Amino acid sequence: MKKVVLIGSGGSGKSTLARQLGEKLKIDVYHLDAMFWKPNWVGVPKNEQKKVQNDLVRQEEWIIDGNYGGTMEIRLNAADTIIFLDISRIICVYRASKRLLKYINKTRPDMGEGCEERFDLKFFKWIWNYPKTSRPEILNRLKQLPKDKQVIMLKSPREVQQFLEKLR
Repeated sequence: MKKVVLIGSGGSGKSTLARQLGEKLKIDVYHLDAMFWKPNWVGVPKNEQKKVQNDLVRQEEWIIDGNYGGTMEIRLNAADTIIFLDISRIICVYRASKRLLKYINKTRPDMGEGCEERFDLKFFKWIWNYPKTSRPEILNRLKQLPKDKQVIMLKSPREVQQFLEKLR
């Protein structure tokens, strides 16, 4: 496990798991949200996202968390391990709400500088609809990966915890 991709709905725990894995494996962690949002929630253009990711995946070791479906193939092709946090939308909405309350009007550690946490109905709708809109596409992409890639699907906070404990 040297090149790890974490994907999943907002609120699924990608950033938290990425940090925990980084500490355990002693591998640098890259949060795509921190890299692709400029101050005041200005998005980085897709061509810049591609360049940054192409440079990142050339490194010997990395953990990258984030979805960014338009550039996901870059990460999936370069990774040796893909972790899909397939957590229920109820838990994801709860966690995103809890995170909102904790960081409201502040920048989260895994977010771009100057992107203060705020309520975003569109984001919460995306989380709620993720099982029907994004999940099927993710599962399809994962099925098409070469067999030499390790794909790990974690479906609950308990499974995430057990996964981390096995790494000790």
